Amino acid sequence: MASVTSLSDSVHQRLAAALSAALPQAGSADPLLRRSDRADFQANGILALAKKEKANPRELATQVVSGVESGELIKDVEVSGPGFLNITLTDRAITANLAARYADDSGRLGVPHTEQPGTTVIDYAQPNVAKEMHVGHLRSAVIGDAVVKLLEFTGENVVRRHHIGDWGTQFGMLIQYLEEHPHELDHKADEVSGEEAMSNLDRLYKAARKLFDADEEFKTRARRRVVDLQAGDPRTLAMWQKFVDESKIYFFSVFEKLDMEIRDADIVGESGYNDMLAETCRLLEESGVAVRSEGALCVFFDDIKGPDGNPVPLIVQKSDGGYGYAATDLSAIRDRVFNLKADSIIYVVDVRQSLHFKMVFETARKAGWLGDDVKAHQLAFGTVLGKDGKPFKTREGETVRLVDLLDEAIDRASAVVREKAQDLSEEEIAERGTQVGVGAVKYADLSTSANRDYKFDLDQMVSLNGDTSVYLQYAYARIQSILRKAGASRPAAHPELELHEAERALGLHADSFAATVAEAATEYAPHKLAAYLYQLASLYTTFYDKCPVLKAETQEQIENRLFLCDVTARTLHRGMDLLGIRTPERL
Repeated sequence: MASVTSLSDSVHQRLAAALSAALPQAGSADPLLRRSDRADFQANGILALAKKEKANPRELATQVVSGVESGELIKDVEVSGPGFLNITLTDRAITANLAARYADDSGRLGVPHTEQPGTTVIDYAQPNVAKEMHVGHLRSAVIGDAVVKLLEFTGENVVRRHHIGDWGTQFGMLIQYLEEHPHELDHKADEVSGEEAMSNLDRLYKAARKLFDADEEFKTRARRRVVDLQAGDPRTLAMWQKFVDESKIYFFSVFEKLDMEIRDADIVGESGYNDMLAETCRLLEESGVAVRSEGALCVFFDDIKGPDGNPVPLIVQKSDGGYGYAATDLSAIRDRVFNLKADSIIYVVDVRQSLHFKMVFETARKAGWLGDDVKAHQLAFGTVLGKDGKPFKTREGETVRLVDLLDEAIDRASAVVREKAQDLSEEEIAERGTQVGVGAVKYADLSTSANRDYKFDLDQMVSLNGDTSVYLQYAYARIQSILRKAGASRPAAHPELELHEAERALGLHADSFAATVAEAATEYAPHKLAAYLYQLASLYTTFYDKCPVLKAETQEQIENRLFLCDVTARTLHRGMDLLGIRTPERL
């Protein structure tokens, strides 16, 4: 089905045409249309245009009003104040436009595809091999997954990349420790779960780290083992591959619990760029972008200096010949631009790495790998805080394991579902509890602007009141209950009916779904979609309180209100799906 023109776009076109007719010398003019509490929409663009053209704004506004066609779409346009326009739409237009969206059986609700889609490579969900995932991994995964869904829904060609930590000194340390303490990893992979295997590896890593820091001779042997790994020694590589394979099994189990799809082909870790590192360094040095400083290959920047006033370089290659994160990240950019043909590269990475990525992007631009036709953007996210406003830790001061956090959220949500459940079996309560608990964790993250910190408060997250996913899920389930109870009455649009104020507000907001999705996708801002959905559920609650559905006065009114219910439900379902959150039919 073709996309549906929104009511705001239709009004915008009418006003822009009237403005151009009133001031032909000004060319195309933007009426600056927005929703208003004084009418359905308000246009504020006449003031700036009148000032520019040295015209009287109120007279110009009056002239524009006389040129606006009313009728099926616009009921009334009035001049307000010094030259604002207050626009009220017809009830018929609101219902008819929603009916056009409702008729879209593709599930898109009339949302258009991007006219000129590009290719976006998005780097997100980057756990480390041989280390358990903790609360710090949550935001990159959840935000990245939502941005992927938003971009794909709008028609963008999206390439997912999970840049896992699977290379470097720590693996020489880990392999050497296991070589010397083989009894410490005495399980067989098929005898334990992914979580147990990773717990063993994590314990092994901590023991190896402790020895590495305390024993210089072991440190020397571990570093020799890194050389063996980089040189492709078969035994060393085989042990490394075992770590990677067991870690992936664990990663997949955690991401499955998060209700996220992670595909093996999209996991390209640090090791995936090994063959490019030497060439990356050679290209940077030959072009003069990077220079040797005290034996290391460095890139210097005019505007980046330390507290002492001395330049802070990006170290691409260490003085001992080893490669740092910069070499890998720059090689990844080369791969993404020249092999994957990316128009945009997004990195969903902690805000604390902003300086690193600023230097990496600037280096890639200097080298000509990032041109004007390729955008590189760090979608920087803040920290997950505890209720005390400090970084979220266990009582013992340890970082919170992600699986523990999810399990607790599911337990809390299951208790809420059990308390409210009607005619649900224990199996259904467990299923809904998982969907509500995981949804609560995701929504708390996604309803906050990515660059802000947020407090992790499970009591609030699983609350039925306030801006929570549970509130939205219950709104959806309530609508499904009404639709089930409707009997022979079916949702049907009746544009001829007058609308209650609460029906108008709900209909106008539902009509702006496409514009919100486009804005959230363009700005990589899932929180804007979350805010839209919360307002939609709030407006539905008002409608539900003020407008009887199954006990409406006429059959036509029952059908029209069921139609408004179903449009709202479909919008909630689609919007929550774009955030990666389930909407159970019953709660």
